[in-house]
Amino acid sequence: LHTPMYFLLSHLAVIDMSYASNSVPKMLANLVNQNRTISFVPCIMQTFLYLGLAATECLILAAMSYDRYVAICEPLRYPVVMSKAAYVPMAASSWAVGGAASVVHTSLTIQLPFCGENIINHLACEILAVLKLACADISINVISMGVTNVIFLGVPVSFIFFSYVLIITTILRIPSAEGRKKAFSTCSAHLTVVVIFYGTLFFMYGKPKSRDDLGADEQDLSDKLIPLFYGVVTPMLNPVIYTL
Repeated sequence: LHTPMYFLLSHLAVIDMSYASNSVPKMLANLVNQNRTISFVPCIMQTFLYLGLAATECLILAAMSYDRYVAICEPLRYPVVMSKAAYVPMAASSWAVGGAASVVHTSLTIQLPFCGENIINHLACEILAVLKLACADISINVISMGVTNVIFLGVPVSFIFFSYVLIITTILRIPSAEGRKKAFSTCSAHLTVVVIFYGTLFFMYGKPKSRDDLGADEQDLSDKLIPLFYGVVTPMLNPVIYTL
């Protein structure tokens, strides 16, 4: 188990457990409790952890794709390229950059004035739902979210895509069918997790916002269900996928 992939998998497991623990207990309490309230500080903490863990997972998955690329495309150099001196800084920098991005967004959010009934139309304190309650201009927040989408969605997905283009090209050059099957099986779990995780994130943060009332209702429903999917369903599926 002392290999780069399992080391990165352990970080993915910590992220999944933390992500579910951040929102599910409060969510379950709200299902049986009539007093569905949350104070400002716990709400901001939920937002901070949501952002930080999601951003970190984006980078961890990209690091795992690089590990698979080196393992299949440069197998003889794998022990040197993916040494402990390489994969430990990869994981540490993923946590540091993800945490820094979360600090930026959380700091911008807590500076906003909140007025009115302050009813969060969501299952948890997700950043987009919290920003809708602000009584001030949130253009800076929107711009920063756009930059974050590019950094944590666009760049990692592009990196993963090109990694798998090279991986598939290498696999197709393997002469035996058994060899191709064995090589692809080492990537199938990671690729499945990437499709599920990034697919839901892109649908949540990259889709256009509807302007008509019916579309807005459907959008509100999807905005609630999609975070539930990648916050509860995905962490539950990941151990099953990687075990199989």
